[in-house]
Amino acid sequence: MKIHIVLDNIRSVFNVGSIFRSADGAGSVEKIYLCGITSPIDNPKLEKTALGATEMVDSEHYDTTEEAIEELRSRNIPIYSVELTEKAQNFQSIKYPNELAIVFGHEKKGVEEDILKESDNHIMIPMRGKKESLNVANCASIILYELTRE
Repeated sequence: MKIHIVLDNIRSVFNVGSIFRSADGAGSVEKIYLCGITSPIDNPKLEKTALGATEMVDSEHYDTTEEAIEELRSRNIPIYSVELTEKAQNFQSIKYPNELAIVFGHEKKGVEEDILKESDNHIMIPMRGKKESLNVANCASIILYELTRE
């Protein structure tokens, strides 16, 4: 499996660092697309949570998430956005392709509406408590490990 991670305006540099560590730990991540306000890897705060994982996983910063999506589309890579929408499916009930991009959105605003419209699928993690969502870095870990589960 080949996984591309798209970070759509993630504001916390610590979440970005944690996602790098999870990407390295889960394996199969080809590249992390750091989009918009998402911190580039030269931010010293990022290393506090990445702990060297930025050296293990390829990444690139894009001015907008749309630019990253265009690049992925040009390579015919399906786009899966993690967002609670009416058409979102439980992430554990899907048969995933051998290569895909997973979009994780802003901590409060979620994945941008334009990106959701461009996505092939919406997926979500069912919440069994009272809160409606998880921290984006925790969400990324759960989904990455599900994708790479044998």
